[in-house]
Amino acid sequence: MNERTMKAGYADLLAAVADALDVPLPSLAATDEDAYRQLLEHRTSIVRSTMQANLKHSRDPWLAASQIREHCAAYPITYTPFEYLTVSGDDR
Repeated sequence: MNERTMKAGYADLLAAVADALDVPLPSLAATDEDAYRQLLEHRTSIVRSTMQANLKHSRDPWLAASQIREHCAAYPITYTPFEYLTVSGDDR
């Protein structure tokens, strides 16, 4: 792989990690908070184990990114996200 391809591969890997861990905050309901915590634990474990295996074996950033996306897809967001209140200038 040339340097440009490698840089693109590592950029894709970083994007996969960021996407895996970028989940919305849960609502204030206890069940949603538990589901959020469990989701982050699962996805963090996936990222950590994939990165460790990739460093030990293939060192292929494209493969690691693909595996992270594939495995995290098995853990979708199932809780109700927190809803922020917005205040416009006319509603005060």
